[in-house]
Amino acid sequence: MVPILAVVAAAFLWGIIGLFVKGLTEAGFSPMEIVTIRVVCASLFLLLIGAFKNRNLLKIRAKDTYLFIGTGIVSIVFFNWCYFTAMNMLSISTAVILLYTSPIFVMLFSSFFFKEKITYTKIILIGCTVLGSMLIAGESGLEVSGGENLGYIIGIGAGIGYALYNIFGKLALRKYESFTITAYTFITASVFLLPITRVWNKTETIMVPNTILLILGLGLFSTVIAYLLYTWGLGKMEGSKAAVIATAEPVTAMFLGFLFYDERLSSIQLVGAIIIIGAMIFYNKNPRKGLQTNN
Repeated sequence: MVPILAVVAAAFLWGIIGLFVKGLTEAGFSPMEIVTIRVVCASLFLLLIGAFKNRNLLKIRAKDTYLFIGTGIVSIVFFNWCYFTAMNMLSISTAVILLYTSPIFVMLFSSFFFKEKITYTKIILIGCTVLGSMLIAGESGLEVSGGENLGYIIGIGAGIGYALYNIFGKLALRKYESFTITAYTFITASVFLLPITRVWNKTETIMVPNTILLILGLGLFSTVIAYLLYTWGLGKMEGSKAAVIATAEPVTAMFLGFLFYDERLSSIQLVGAIIIIGAMIFYNKNPRKGLQTNN
């Protein structure tokens, strides 16, 4: 039960990311600059925690670098680039729908790499989470918006990149603690993104007190704590199960939009939220349906 709660908590913390991103966007940062700030801030937090808590957690073998290139660049950087690019080429709701095809890819990848069984129940439940995400996107989520064909391919790439964290994370968990994986995921992403975005050119904007608070909130709550919880929970269950539970993120984002930004909640969106929550509950109440992990 604790691993499930850890993944739910991670999904909640990812769901509140909009509170920080909206503020940083208003401060004048581009989407990829925000991603860079996010991973750099997270890296600094994790390095400080590791230095004071247990420096052995920051030790890795050079031959395992590919694992963190996988979680940091192939997953975090790639999925963010695909996601933001798809938003520019298509509608935002369509980009969200394509991103949340990720549980499908997690199921397929987990079957191939970890021999996790693909059951009819899994297929139905993952289908429910994708449908729920479409409904949460609003009425426009029921339609495929116009746009460049390449945009759809890139949008699906976001779903694949998002799913790949589960795969590389699972592989890394065979050798390292969740803290080590999370730390080197963001250190690798930082090393890759900093020379591309050159975010240091906006030092004056960054040093504004309100902006610093937003950065700290984004880096600590929606990144460090969220990924530590998710990576730990991932090690205790099947990847496809973690992916379904993580779809609590758009549900959280939807209700936060209603509470803080006066966004209207339609009946279609509420139905979507009920479908996702129902799928999560069913996934965790049916051990005889082939849903339980072997851990």
